[in-house]
Amino acid sequence: MGSIIRKTVNKLNEYGKLVMFSHTIFSLAFAAVSLLAVSDGRPKPEVVFWAALAFLSARTGANALNRVVDARIDAKNPRTSGRQIPQGQIGKKETLLLVAVCFLVMVVSASRLNVLCLILSPVALFLMTVYSYTKRFTWTCHLILGITCACAPVGAWLAVTGKFSLVPLLFGAANCLWTAGFDIIYGSQDYEFDRANGLHSIPVRFGVKGGLLISTLFHGTALFCLCAAGVLLYPQFGLFYGIGIGIIAVLMVIQHRMVSPDRLENVNIASYSISQITSVVLLVFGVLDVYL
Repeated sequence: MGSIIRKTVNKLNEYGKLVMFSHTIFSLAFAAVSLLAVSDGRPKPEVVFWAALAFLSARTGANALNRVVDARIDAKNPRTSGRQIPQGQIGKKETLLLVAVCFLVMVVSASRLNVLCLILSPVALFLMTVYSYTKRFTWTCHLILGITCACAPVGAWLAVTGKFSLVPLLFGAANCLWTAGFDIIYGSQDYEFDRANGLHSIPVRFGVKGGLLISTLFHGTALFCLCAAGVLLYPQFGLFYGIGIGIIAVLMVIQHRMVSPDRLENVNIASYSISQITSVVLLVFGVLDVYL
């Protein structure tokens, strides 16, 4: 019995690594702040449940699909050859089964929210599917990833209201550009590999230096969008949100000072670790303004 439990725990741990579960916080923070803002901190429990289930199943399925689509590329890249599918720790068929289940759960969850969420669910599915192929033909892959992630805060707002407005679009734009920005930083370390294998990215198209400058521009614009959303939500969002945005600005400065074309050893910390802290800051200070 103990052996079965250990094997199950180990398998779940491998699945968690496969779908990068620790990175859930990236878009979750934007989605949670959006949902709490539109509901004035009093969302219906059933809306929270179905919105959370839709979000978690969507991002899990999308990341799992990405691992299947990129399996051959990952196997060739020394940096990613140790991932679960190239190493044979998890099979493609079982991963695709996970993808199918997750996407089905996402659509069902959307149907339990409102008609607009259900109608738009195929759009989200399309974005989550097509993104994994984009680096094969376009350097805008980072932006397409960002647009896919932007579905989280926009979807959270729609889950409550069933209609569009400017604020969730600003949250979505911030999420999009912020994600694309740190994905460019992360992708800089694969410049040589991507170029040699005919893969597309902003660093490949504009060089690592140009890519990092574009990343800075994206992050600056994302910060502006967060500020604009805060202004539109005033006085619901005020002091705490403003402090949070200030901290995020400092984190972005630190993030971009950590990397340069000839100093990429801190890429993982700059792209992922700092971004995780940024997400937590947005979530914590957004929640404080909603409830205090």
